Amino acid sequence: TAVLRSRTLITGRTYGAVAHARSVLESELDAIRAAGTWKGERVITSKQGAHISVDGSSGDILNFCANNYLGLSSHPEVIQAGIEALQKYGAGLSSVRFICGTQDLHKNLEQKLAQFHERDDCILYASCFDANAGLFEVLLGPEDAVISDELNHASIIDGIRLCKAKRFRYKHMNLKDLEEKLKESQSSRLRLVVTDGVFSMDGDVAPLVGICDLAEQYGALVFIDECHATGFLGPRGRGTDELLGVMDRVHIVNSTLGKALGGAAGGYTVGPKSLIELLRQRSRPYLFSNSLPPPVVGSATRAVELLLASNEIAQSMAAKTKRFRNGMTQAGFTIAGAAHPICPVMLGDARLASVIADDMLKLGVYVIGFSYPVVPKGKARIRVQISAAHTDSDIDRAVDAFIQTGRKHGVIS
Repeated sequence: TAVLRSRTLITGRTYGAVAHARSVLESELDAIRAAGTWKGERVITSKQGAHISVDGSSGDILNFCANNYLGLSSHPEVIQAGIEALQKYGAGLSSVRFICGTQDLHKNLEQKLAQFHERDDCILYASCFDANAGLFEVLLGPEDAVISDELNHASIIDGIRLCKAKRFRYKHMNLKDLEEKLKESQSSRLRLVVTDGVFSMDGDVAPLVGICDLAEQYGALVFIDECHATGFLGPRGRGTDELLGVMDRVHIVNSTLGKALGGAAGGYTVGPKSLIELLRQRSRPYLFSNSLPPPVVGSATRAVELLLASNEIAQSMAAKTKRFRNGMTQAGFTIAGAAHPICPVMLGDARLASVIADDMLKLGVYVIGFSYPVVPKGKARIRVQISAAHTDSDIDRAVDAFIQTGRKHGVIS
């Protein structure tokens, strides 16, 4: 009887703890709803592409918010390469790389990515988030310093938190403040300047020439995250460092396979061979995560091969981006960034961004409102992303839909 009473008491406490936790969580969720920052998930019932089908919406829907910059997510050759890899190599490895999870196709993709970026070597990860989580802890110790742009991606921020280096944060793209931080950190053994090549929320490009000048002046290394640049920025699509002529001055590049390069999954680091070898020995996300599945590797490899063979797709982006930006600016909208396929339509109010996105879908254009905590409070926007798969008529149709909804909600006259 005493045992039963004890069990009943413990069970009651457990239920009480669960009920309390549920109450706390529901309060948080209610606050998100009340603030107008709730993020729902629409369901796509087709392949990813410029034209998609959406559950609950009839007809052809134009997609203007995917990271599918080059339209390769549903490219027939990319799909076929994934199918062939699945048939030859199976669905997955059921292992991390160093045990029994490395196939020749993994090594082949790493070699091609190193070639694409013109770096010594490459290491694959399950995502670029993992690549950022796995780099700084290995490279930097307590005697080192990391100097990071204040608006760097969350994965960079989290990766830096894992390392024991001294941390310095400079004002967004502010070279004067960067120099001050380089002066403050001069006693450190190694110093690493860390920046996104392109900042994903605003589409602005890091001033890499100035960053490299300062890094060389003060004896620091330079790291860039190229997730929103690889494949389409620069004359050959090599990225921000090629665009700005500093490929030989940027030391470490992290990027993704999950955007322009097929859009499936995966990330990677390219850089000096000694760094890549050390990451294979010590990088925790690499050592403790399953290898990338063969179909993903096969698809990404074909995407990289297409870009190594021709720069035609990458070069098509500039005119399409200019067409959208000009049309929206002439209509009276405020578009952040400059000359990048990320075209943030600035609205300010979170609820307004959400309502306009819903109205755009009714007009057959799929866009999403971005609000806090993804962007700062008061900086809500709809982030439009142009793809090489969009035609001029697609772009004009999207601009017309924005004009119609913008007038409805008083954003433009």
